[in-house]
Amino acid sequence: PNPNPNPNPNPDSNPDCILLRSHKLNLDMIPDSVLAIGRAGSGVNNIPVAELTSRGIPVFNTPGANANAVKELVLAGLFLSARNICSAWHYVNKIQSDNNESLTQESLNKHIESGKKQFKGSELPGKILAIIGLGSIGVKVANAAKSLGMQVIGYDPNITVERAWELSSDVKKAKTLKAAVKNADFISVHVPLLDSTKNLINKDILDILKNNAVILNFSRSGILDENLINNYLDNNKLSCYVTDFPSKDLYKNPKVIALPHIGASTQEAEENCARQAVDTLKNFFANGIIHNSVNFPEIVFAEEYKYRLAIANKNIPNMVAQYTGLLAAEKLNIIDLINKSRENVAYSLIDLDNEPSEIIINKIKKIAGVLTVRRINGKNI
Repeated sequence: PNPNPNPNPNPDSNPDCILLRSHKLNLDMIPDSVLAIGRAGSGVNNIPVAELTSRGIPVFNTPGANANAVKELVLAGLFLSARNICSAWHYVNKIQSDNNESLTQESLNKHIESGKKQFKGSELPGKILAIIGLGSIGVKVANAAKSLGMQVIGYDPNITVERAWELSSDVKKAKTLKAAVKNADFISVHVPLLDSTKNLINKDILDILKNNAVILNFSRSGILDENLINNYLDNNKLSCYVTDFPSKDLYKNPKVIALPHIGASTQEAEENCARQAVDTLKNFFANGIIHNSVNFPEIVFAEEYKYRLAIANKNIPNMVAQYTGLLAAEKLNIIDLINKSRENVAYSLIDLDNEPSEIIINKIKKIAGVLTVRRINGKNI
């Protein structure tokens, strides 16, 4: 064995960024050289976002890159639950395992004919589907369900203009969560897990559902109060719970269809996520653009410039005035400037007509509250 093993096998010990999928990223894994984190996926619970924000490091994700993959699995969940496919499949497999080699085709046919009535299901056209959360996935599910002949009602008080344009005009909009779910045959949840959405589907919501409703959860397990689900399944308030997040408290219930978190597990989704993450990081390093960040403000700015400064700072008063004052003192003319904030962090892009020196950059870095300063040369420099 090597008596002096390298604790960091990465040949590049000073990376500018880290790109990852599901690896658990700890702070001690992040060198001081890192300027950005890219997550090839939407969830960022494997990344210490708050700590990175305090260091002025944007964290990017790839919302929508896996939306079609998740949408297809949600549709599969609708069919699985409506037609009792999993229990029917299990029934046939159990006939074969119980009878082993003694099973004949004739006896198999008798078992099938005597048992198939218990798996009678229902068809989707005309059924009411409530969709909670109309982001990239929720909108795709809503539009696909409409094409299957379902009645769709959506609820999302924070729907973006972009998603609203994508949503079918035939989808009804509910003003409250209770109004969305109270008459639904199926409820599909598509919201991120935040403090405000934890246990969003709770006793108050479950109590107003119609009998034998189906809940599909392809968001996160904490969105539902899973301690209640077994009771509502046992008393037929719920006929089925379909989830991509297995729970030790629920997996033995025959009315639970639990999948091993495969919503985004397609070759196409993985490629889309990786490609989008790389493109986002490239645009950040080449132009300072912030797009699809979970902790920094969205910044769209011109890609034609000579010299640009990208500055991240604490979101406190008088920051822009301080560093623009320093630039003016050095007789550096500002061609264009944009500044936006998000919670505790602010971010600016400043286009200049002449190259800022290392001296002025270091002066800006020393301003109390400044987190990072980066000079970016234009394409023709």
